[in-house]
Amino acid sequence: MTKKLLLKDVARLAGVSEMTASRALRGAPDVSAKTKSKVEEIARIHGYVPNRIAGSLSSQSVNLVAVVVPSLNSFVFPEVLSGISAVLRDSPLKPVVGISGYALEEEEEVIREMLSWRPSGLIVAGLEHSDPTRRMLQQADCPVVEVMDVDGEPVRHCVGISHLDAGRGMAEQILARGYRRIGFIGTKMPQDFRARKRFDGFTDGLAAQGVTLADREHYSGESSIQTGRQLTAQMLARSPDLDCIYYSSDVMSVGGLMHCLATGLSVPDDIALAGFNNLQLLQGLPKQLATTDACRREIGERAAKIILQSRSGDAGGELVFDRLHPAISLGETL
Repeated sequence: MTKKLLLKDVARLAGVSEMTASRALRGAPDVSAKTKSKVEEIARIHGYVPNRIAGSLSSQSVNLVAVVVPSLNSFVFPEVLSGISAVLRDSPLKPVVGISGYALEEEEEVIREMLSWRPSGLIVAGLEHSDPTRRMLQQADCPVVEVMDVDGEPVRHCVGISHLDAGRGMAEQILARGYRRIGFIGTKMPQDFRARKRFDGFTDGLAAQGVTLADREHYSGESSIQTGRQLTAQMLARSPDLDCIYYSSDVMSVGGLMHCLATGLSVPDDIALAGFNNLQLLQGLPKQLATTDACRREIGERAAKIILQSRSGDAGGELVFDRLHPAISLGETL
């Protein structure tokens, strides 16, 4: 584990006294802007997080579990939060949420602020972070759990699925049904690392059987039914011979299905559709869309249990690497 950086180390690196460094990090008005900027940059680079709990409480933690997710605009992360909340409900701990907006710089700021209040645990979505963020997570005084993904190098505890394997699995299912003219529509590309990994796994799965994508759309904005409908219309207009489209999210595939229904296309006879996440949104549609269950609530539950076990000492100091195995549902659209 990385050696924990102390305030005196920051002060030494900045060439100031420990008291000046402390005042600079608190934003005291009597510290020059130049000194404040220098101390803050050294703290950021080395992953030092100031303690915002003052006085006799400075060595303690608060009964909050910080949860950092990219967005609450989709249906994905609220279900993770539901799992976390359900496990913590009968404990003294309560979740507090921060949003990174799929930006590593914003994630760094959110995590720094949350850790400064000395939470009892930190749960963060994803394995990709800025270097300063990784150092903060390594030095954090509380248990840290990275969730949603296992394709990478976790900092501490990890609970998630392999998005590479999820993409490969859907490619195998699509090819097994005879589809060869295949398109892909993804959102938040490339900021959404997990969607990118599914895309990479999907194209690898196709390539393993000598198939390449006939068309692709990497949309930089958020997922929405309307966007899925629009992008499906555009893709089929330029590639009318496609026989299947794989979407990075169920929200987009619902939009694709709406386009097909509105234009008289038969699914899956004219075009097959598949998404990802197995969202509750899929229930009650005219046709059950093919999808992959990403184990979202279970991931939240297991992450919260790791926090509680670490707090009680039941974890035994061992790092947890918990890989879940999502199931593909073919529905009625493949």
